[in-house]
Amino acid sequence: MKRTGPAPEPDADVYMRFMLSHCCYDAIPTSSKLVIFDTTLQVKKAFFALVANGVRAAPLWDSKLQSFVGMLTITDFINILHRYYKSPMVQIYELEEHKIETWREIFLKCSNSLISITPEASLFEAIYSLLKNKIHRLPVIDPESGNVLHILTHKRILKFLHIFGAMIPKPRFLQKRIEEVAIGTFSKIATVMETATVHDALTIFVERRVSALPVVNEQGKVVALYSRFDVINLAAQKTYNNLNMTMRDAIASRSCCMEGVLKCYPHETLETVIDRIAKAEVHRLVLVDQEDIVRGIVSLSDLLQALVLTPAGIDALLS
Repeated sequence: MKRTGPAPEPDADVYMRFMLSHCCYDAIPTSSKLVIFDTTLQVKKAFFALVANGVRAAPLWDSKLQSFVGMLTITDFINILHRYYKSPMVQIYELEEHKIETWREIFLKCSNSLISITPEASLFEAIYSLLKNKIHRLPVIDPESGNVLHILTHKRILKFLHIFGAMIPKPRFLQKRIEEVAIGTFSKIATVMETATVHDALTIFVERRVSALPVVNEQGKVVALYSRFDVINLAAQKTYNNLNMTMRDAIASRSCCMEGVLKCYPHETLETVIDRIAKAEVHRLVLVDQEDIVRGIVSLSDLLQALVLTPAGIDALLS
């Protein structure tokens, strides 16, 4: 069950109007890194390049067609590992040898056109496209040159709103508690036990199509958060051939320092939650009770739906 936000109030559409009045070009930073892969590149080298450059996705260029044909993301890495992993003793041939174009032919089985947006399109359109297509990265492509200018994300849009939205009056519903506005997912929450294996987590990622899993102990208390991005650490550490390791070990071996789980509580206000998620630059908060038992997930998708699309009468998350 997914609920999308507060009942209409007189000032409930301020963020909707803000996004309609700003274009994608406005949200592009003055300096950012963009990595592009040719589809003839080996899959393994591409994932190592993502790690080396600290990026999560890259547009794919087909030199035969002379056009961008898609994106390579961490989801592809997860799908390859999940589909072809057998045991720590067996090398994943498909990861070692396949080119990106081979993987795309096998996995897509049909043409998969690139979803993109123009710099002049409104941020409202960008949010709608991200949520409706259930994607996390939207290339901004110059229609004249055909060049990719930037990869727009939920996080970038919320940061833009957080910085420049400070100049507009805050709507009253920001002072409502999370339990009142019911923004987020509160039932059938995907979690993984800390005693489960990394392969178990990959299976949940693939089957439930979630982007992060609260890791819980035997008492049901959340002890960590394991996201799709964490899976790329397997490539960084070259440990993707041992998916039998427990979640506890996988979390302990993360290369980057993680300061616990970013949580929120039912009694906290929507404004508090937005500030926390924007300042921490994370994609979601785990909603817990006083005992640290998982009660829900509040994601960037949920917030953008509630703040921007719901006032317009659009529910992209259910479409």
